[in-house]
Amino acid sequence: MSTLVTKEAPDFTAQAVLPSNEFGELSLSKFRGKYVVLFFYPLDFTFVCPSEIIAFDKSLAKFKEKNAEVVGVSVDSHFTHLAWKNTPRDKGGIGNVQYPLVADITKEIARAYGVLLNESVALRGLFLIDKEGVVRHALINDLPLGRNVDEALRVLDALQFSEKHGEVCPANWREGEEAMKPTADGVASYLAKHAK
Repeated sequence: MSTLVTKEAPDFTAQAVLPSNEFGELSLSKFRGKYVVLFFYPLDFTFVCPSEIIAFDKSLAKFKEKNAEVVGVSVDSHFTHLAWKNTPRDKGGIGNVQYPLVADITKEIARAYGVLLNESVALRGLFLIDKEGVVRHALINDLPLGRNVDEALRVLDALQFSEKHGEVCPANWREGEEAMKPTADGVASYLAKHAK
């Protein structure tokens, strides 16, 4: 299996349900100049998926503060996405989430990102795409394993810190913590302070 990390993200144009609940064509390339958190989920009206979709929606302001857009994708139609948005959360729906949900009914997008399972549904893939359209982080979970939205934010922080300061972020790094210079001396200095 090859990885998309360090490569240009496969572009796509597809029907989507927009935050306004209108249908429209959405192209990944329209987000150039911003970071994109592109995540795939298996199907509308399922079990783990609404918890993730709602969790991303609850953190949407945090992503936007970091110049990042969130985009969800599944193999459902845009009509099914809208029906799910129009279903109240206490009835198994996702409510009026405020980021686009892309319809990948041809499964071409999931296939291009390497997350299509048995030509059927998408695995839980998450791709962090930088302002130049390059994939900088990828995470793929099996169907029963929900993702951690806080971790997606942490990785976005790490990428932006590294881009701004030229330093690298060690394990479990969080915004405001010390990073390290990408040199042998920088690593040795960091480890001397933090290895216990």
